[in-house]
Amino acid sequence: MTNVKKHHQYAATPPLGWNSWDCYGAAVREEEVRGNAEYMAEHLKKFGWDYVVVDIQWYEPGARSSQYRPFVPLEMDEYSRLIPDAGRFPSAAGGQGFKPLADYVHSLGLKFGIHIMRGIPRQAVHADTKIAGTDATARSIAHTNSICPWNTDMYGVDASKDGAQQYYNSLFELYASWGVDFVKVDDIAASRLYGIHLPEIELIRNAIESCGRPMVLSLSPGPAPLERAEELAGLANMWRMTDDYWDIWHLLHGMFERCEKWAPYVTEGAWPDCDMLPLGHIGIRSVDGGASDRWTRFTRDEQVTMMSLWAIFRSPLMFGGELRDNDEWTLSLLTNEEVLELHRSGRGARQLFRDGERIVWTSNGEDGALYVALFNAGEAEDTVAVSLEQLGLSTVPQARDLWKREDLGLLDGLSFTLAPHSSVLLKLT
Repeated sequence: MTNVKKHHQYAATPPLGWNSWDCYGAAVREEEVRGNAEYMAEHLKKFGWDYVVVDIQWYEPGARSSQYRPFVPLEMDEYSRLIPDAGRFPSAAGGQGFKPLADYVHSLGLKFGIHIMRGIPRQAVHADTKIAGTDATARSIAHTNSICPWNTDMYGVDASKDGAQQYYNSLFELYASWGVDFVKVDDIAASRLYGIHLPEIELIRNAIESCGRPMVLSLSPGPAPLERAEELAGLANMWRMTDDYWDIWHLLHGMFERCEKWAPYVTEGAWPDCDMLPLGHIGIRSVDGGASDRWTRFTRDEQVTMMSLWAIFRSPLMFGGELRDNDEWTLSLLTNEEVLELHRSGRGARQLFRDGERIVWTSNGEDGALYVALFNAGEAEDTVAVSLEQLGLSTVPQARDLWKREDLGLLDGLSFTLAPHSSVLLKLT
């Protein structure tokens, strides 16, 4: 799809991790981040899960849920850079920022990530505060007509202004000093009003490369424009294909079409992103997604369907629930080595065909194996079938059900009667 870029090596396989948004909204606290990191280190690290990501508003002292509070004071240093609120992140006191928390996450053998908003704080612009390493000031680089339609924290940065690159350089130099490994930048991939902000993405890419620390770059929200796929891959490691995704069937149903369109653009180091996995215990302090404190509203069949589509498509996997509350079922979805092997090493995933709500995907595995996912996306029980000829196979394969971890023997065709919203994921050898 695209020439390999240096930054692609930062995420050679799709990232796996935890993000605080689905369970804690804008209000996660340090002890919750540490607790989820400890769970990941104990239960998930050996399966490849390693990113711990603090989502939005970590610089806002009074954040209470996923509902944003407009025009409130934010914690900021003298150089127009937002810093963690020490009330919610006590180890950040005394100007230490996220370094103590990142050090702790690293001590567990994991990686640390943060969410940021595109742009420069409005309060910095109004006060015309300094920018490190330049005589430019916050007001001189701000694009005050470039604003986020759903969050009042920031103005955009005018990439044509002297000091614009230095501002972003100073941000990522700060993040590098903290030990940040992953940065999710919001209001940049497909603003609901203003579209993609390529000039600021370029500033961020330059800043990461100059900061001296590899960082995975994730862009939100979606849907990112398909026609910008080459540019996105040239600048970022992952970008959202969708607006915020929640535990609602019609959103999962719509993801089949999004994955079909984006599948040709999946390449090592550059990953179209289906968004977080709203699994387990979510909504604890997040009121997004049409409900409050709850366990995922997806049925077990829908959870397996989602995991199968994300795995064969090779979306990044970012778990959204409170990990420490996982039951055995939820943990089993995250620790199936055979499904994770498909996610890690599958190649050439594509939708083989769609006949109404009967959908079949394939992916090429290592050593000549073929992965096949059969989905019933309809509202009634249905039979989903695919012939060996359709699969391009000339000999009868051995089939294995990856979720059930069962060998099905030699199959001269694949035909399964599936409940509504359910699926089967097979490896053929």
